[in-house]
Amino acid sequence: MNIQKIYKSLKSINFWDNNPKFNLGYYREKYVDALWKASDNNLIKVITGQRRTGKSYIMRQMMHKLISDKKVSSKNIFYLNKEMFEFNEISTADTLSELIEYYEEKLKPKNKVYIFIDEVQKIDNWEKIVVSLAQHPVKKYELFITGSNSQLLSGEMASLLSGRYILTEVFPFSYKEYLNHLNLENNKENFIKYITTSALPELFNLNNDETKRHYFSSLKNTILLKDIIERNKIRDYALLEDIFIFLLHNVGQLTSVSSIVKYFKSKKRKVDYTTIAQYITYMQYAYILQEAPRFSLKTKEILSGERKYYISDLGFRNYLFPGLQKEISSILENIVYTHLRIANYNVKVGTGNNFEIDFVAQKDSINKYIQVTYLMPTNDTITREFSALKKIKDSYSKIVVSMDDILIPDDTGIEHLHIWNYIYDLSVE
Repeated sequence: MNIQKIYKSLKSINFWDNNPKFNLGYYREKYVDALWKASDNNLIKVITGQRRTGKSYIMRQMMHKLISDKKVSSKNIFYLNKEMFEFNEISTADTLSELIEYYEEKLKPKNKVYIFIDEVQKIDNWEKIVVSLAQHPVKKYELFITGSNSQLLSGEMASLLSGRYILTEVFPFSYKEYLNHLNLENNKENFIKYITTSALPELFNLNNDETKRHYFSSLKNTILLKDIIERNKIRDYALLEDIFIFLLHNVGQLTSVSSIVKYFKSKKRKVDYTTIAQYITYMQYAYILQEAPRFSLKTKEILSGERKYYISDLGFRNYLFPGLQKEISSILENIVYTHLRIANYNVKVGTGNNFEIDFVAQKDSINKYIQVTYLMPTNDTITREFSALKKIKDSYSKIVVSMDDILIPDDTGIEHLHIWNYIYDLSVE
């Protein structure tokens, strides 16, 4: 390993020379503030989320905040981005340890050293050196790591850490972030723009739909190939992609593994239950897909079988399958689900006796019941959406969100809200 050459490359992406060209991007206040509040201890800060949601920028913003607000010397901050070709040779825990030692010899940082490693899973046995540094008996280190797969915290890593980490999941731009970034007002027109494009930060630098289509096609292939196929050593890329496309077309629909198996068998495909279930799990590990299980409103238990799936970013539908934009109800459900997750709610589908609640959202001691609908043009529609909520007898918040211009009053305490205002408010919880 040419340590001197690698160190030279490392200097170009660190703050050591107060490089004025260092791109911090749009400031992700929610995530940086969360990391800031969780810092100043030896817990490992783990930043996860789908590729291209902006984890690297959040890391840079946190480094900059340490320098500007806490007056940490730039020499005390070590940043390695394993996405960059220049650092291919840093592929094992030993080579990473050697690079950190070389950095300390060259810069001689005093007091605590803050170590940031981007896409840490690309380093074999990374967990051993991360835990070793975080728990060093003499030197003081604080570790921040990112990864694009929730398996980052499975198996041996979970055992080694055993409660010694704090997890932050990064999502694409929330509606509030989208408006702030583009300097737009919160209104129905701009909400429609938001849900018919993408919330991934890089999309704001692309000028036309054709380029955006290529971007999403490439991103889909990268996630499926690198984050799923290579990581899990599976062979059937065509089946994995077809399952993803199937779920993309069935966002917000109650779906079971058995029904997916039945669908593919009707197309003369050789599939089995275990394989389909594994592939869906792998997509969830890679954050390209999220799920909401069914929840019994009577027994307060998670129900097996059917569940709903949601896509991490609507751009996968909007640019790869633009015809799906006419399915406005699915889009609205997806966007509400995502914003509930951004607000750190645990989200389930409520199931009662002959009725369903779109979302049961739980956080700490807070419970919310949310119905999502496009429009309520008739009394029958109004009755349908409100009546399900009226069947729930507890005193927790009950909400109907829609794109209606006129809000409908209810004397039983159910709120009817404009969906653009509801998700904006969720963005600031």
